[in-house]
Amino acid sequence: MVSSSTAARLRYIAVEGPIGVGKTTLARRLAQSLDAQLVSENPAGNPFLTEFYRNPKQYALPAQLHFLMSRRASMCEMAKSAGSSAWVADFLFDKDKLFASLTLDEKQFALYQSIASELSFDLLVPDLVVYLQASSDVLFDRIEKRGKLSEQSIASSYLSRLQNAYKEYFHDYCDTSVLIVNATEIDFADNEGDYAGLLEQIMAVKAGRHYFNPSPVIA
Repeated sequence: MVSSSTAARLRYIAVEGPIGVGKTTLARRLAQSLDAQLVSENPAGNPFLTEFYRNPKQYALPAQLHFLMSRRASMCEMAKSAGSSAWVADFLFDKDKLFASLTLDEKQFALYQSIASELSFDLLVPDLVVYLQASSDVLFDRIEKRGKLSEQSIASSYLSRLQNAYKEYFHDYCDTSVLIVNATEIDFADNEGDYAGLLEQIMAVKAGRHYFNPSPVIA
């Protein structure tokens, strides 16, 4: 049971990590536990994503701009109810630039930067970011199991670059509290013990940077 004081302190949690690590699954469960609204970026709603994974050079810019506008719209909706609602999001708005830096060429990135700079003002800052990490083998296994058509063409080189970009990004991240979780060995989707252990850690986090390297709970 989550105490009311803890829930009040964590009004906005963002869950982050590379593709396949379980961001949306964890965000959905946290939203239920905290009686909060789930804010999801819905990759399936991006009409350019499948084409991007097949032909990155041609579709990188429209795919990235679609995500940028969608994430900005979600943040604007959150701002409208600031102070009266709690949220758990499966994305951090600032990470949009991280993906753009990986997928766009120099000219495209310059255009993206000019647009993003006009949209990144007056954004809510999370009370906590939960950054999920997992090995490449685990990520590919989870991607395969969930069977999203748009993800089946993801190249191992792209996923590796994405993992490294996340590590570099969070190495210097200091905008708010961060809990870095090694999610390689745990199943917070279907194992109640694993989820309960992770939830306990999340609820205990104060200011600063924290690490959680759990062992799986035998059901």
